[in-house]
Amino acid sequence: MKNFKLLTVAAFAFSMLLGFSACKPKNAGSAISSDAASKAYVAPGKYDEFYNFVSGGFSGQLSTYGLPSGRLLRVIPVFSVDPEKGWGYSEETKPMLNTSHGFVPWDDLHHVQNSKTNGDYDGKWVFVNANNTPRVARIDLKTFRTAEIIELPNSGGNHSSPFITENTEYVVAGTRFSIPPDDKNGDVPINTYKQNFKGTISFISVQKDNGKMELSFQLQCPGFNFDLSRAGKGVSNGWFFFSTYNTEQAHTLLEVNASQKDKDFIMAINWKKAEEYLKSGKGRKQAVKYAHNVYSDETHSATSTIKTEVTVLDVKDFADIAYFFPCPKSPHGCDVSPTGEYIVGSGKLAAVIPVFSFDKMVKAIAAKDFIGNFDGIPILKYESVLHGEVKKPGLGPLHTEFDDKGNAYTSMFVSSEVVKWSVKDLKVLDRVPTYYSVGHLAVAGGDTKKPYGKYMVAYNKITKDRYLPTGPELSQSAQLYDISGDKMQLILDFPTIGEPHYAQIVAADLIKNNSTKFFKMEENKNPFFANGEKETKVVREGNKVHVYMTAIRSHLTPDNIEGIRMGDEVYFHVTNLEQDWDVPHGFAIKGANNGELLIMPGETQTLKWTPDKVGMFPMYCTDFCSALHQEMSGYVRVSPAGSNTPLLFSTGKNYAASDTAKKK
Repeated sequence: MKNFKLLTVAAFAFSMLLGFSACKPKNAGSAISSDAASKAYVAPGKYDEFYNFVSGGFSGQLSTYGLPSGRLLRVIPVFSVDPEKGWGYSEETKPMLNTSHGFVPWDDLHHVQNSKTNGDYDGKWVFVNANNTPRVARIDLKTFRTAEIIELPNSGGNHSSPFITENTEYVVAGTRFSIPPDDKNGDVPINTYKQNFKGTISFISVQKDNGKMELSFQLQCPGFNFDLSRAGKGVSNGWFFFSTYNTEQAHTLLEVNASQKDKDFIMAINWKKAEEYLKSGKGRKQAVKYAHNVYSDETHSATSTIKTEVTVLDVKDFADIAYFFPCPKSPHGCDVSPTGEYIVGSGKLAAVIPVFSFDKMVKAIAAKDFIGNFDGIPILKYESVLHGEVKKPGLGPLHTEFDDKGNAYTSMFVSSEVVKWSVKDLKVLDRVPTYYSVGHLAVAGGDTKKPYGKYMVAYNKITKDRYLPTGPELSQSAQLYDISGDKMQLILDFPTIGEPHYAQIVAADLIKNNSTKFFKMEENKNPFFANGEKETKVVREGNKVHVYMTAIRSHLTPDNIEGIRMGDEVYFHVTNLEQDWDVPHGFAIKGANNGELLIMPGETQTLKWTPDKVGMFPMYCTDFCSALHQEMSGYVRVSPAGSNTPLLFSTGKNYAASDTAKKK
């Protein structure tokens, strides 16, 4: 009977949720004023003021938009194969998708963090997470390409990442799904969750000059779910704050069983203390297995290395690394104000927004103002840490960011709105509708020490009637608001690739002038690089055939190849000879069962092709490059296995049939 009642309550709550998300707000018709179009307008040939980096969710990709125009500038493949760019199809990029489970061609990219110096964006790198097979990636903002991916051991999900310290010393990731640690027996009953399941927080160090990542250490924590986090900054530098849920430690029907308590926890981590213990040799070495993949802009290729050890600290064994303080209820967001003094919790099922004080937290720790412990970790008294509560902000508070005027903005999932409130006195100042069911939001520079303000974007889960119908599913929706005045103003709807979660908005001036225009031929260290057409060739090594090919407007060299046999593995190593900006070349061949190549100027990429029948196979450039792009093509002749057809290759030699017979 008890379970039936719980299910009934859950069903009612869910129906209310659907009701809120399906209804238009009352002022929907008047939400956009007459000057909205001019505020979002960017004239042809002019640049946007901001880059907007938006997670792709289940697409596994990162997208880049210009703001305020909403123009889609680039889709960056990270954890998913992408035939447009040959990502995961070329031999050079396949190692980037290697894991301890082998080649994994898909993942679920949720969150975005730009690198910081002194708490402000520096325009160097973007870090993103893989939620499913736990990984963290670094994208180089000179090339807008994924430069590095590191897998996380001891983790059953990586939603709670990546979060950046004030000077990008660490990228930090918390486990979403607690599991038995990798060095323990995982073949245990699920109902032994409380005894055998643990959560892990991973600290990935980042080299200041080149961004290279290493898994520095992990903290073993109690077994529940970790959600969003922010690093301390300013006065709270040296600390991390994680929202957590399922402190009930349920393992089934979490929508009911993980929503029992009025309060869950925010976990405060003193990572400077953890560093001290590690330096004194307190960490234990644990045997694990994880992949670390790095892409080189010199060799234009990736390497994958399997690592087998990690250093672990169990937080319950150290009195001053970790503390809990209660937070209402099932929190999702955990956000830190620009000064670092205030920590905002967003309980999805709470009727208030709690704002905690770092100064009060430090004093409560010193006074040992504890109300108990959880798995050996002290729990601070709620009232002792609380700065105050934002009363009646809306329904379903999810995520908060800050502007440059002392205000905060919180997304309300259930009531489909964004609420603006004052950090100083916790008063609600304004609210605007969203369309519909807003999840995350992003204020320009909203998680930095010096936000830009000016714009806020809501990333909505349900689009309904905002765009032309496209069958059962509509494009994901982003909505741009002008927040420069006292009142928020909706000025633009623009669709995004699915499914956006978190995003960040960065000043264009930090990035655009450092963009790589092309790769210099003299710096190409790919072992299959052909430095001009004179170095093209076709080489047989047993049943492997290596084609050293070049591409330039508007022909391939060689463009006629004969002597390929059934059973051969053919490797087309294509070098783009262009030394001009924005002139990539593509390469594809009939019957290839993987994808195409997209080769940037000065770059070398490789397509593996195994012919499946005897015959003639056209090949061609797939990326429009000139008026004679259609003519940029050729043929490969495939003969039977054991054939004595000689290996021939050429470009520009229009043989007659009699000439070919003579050559044989």
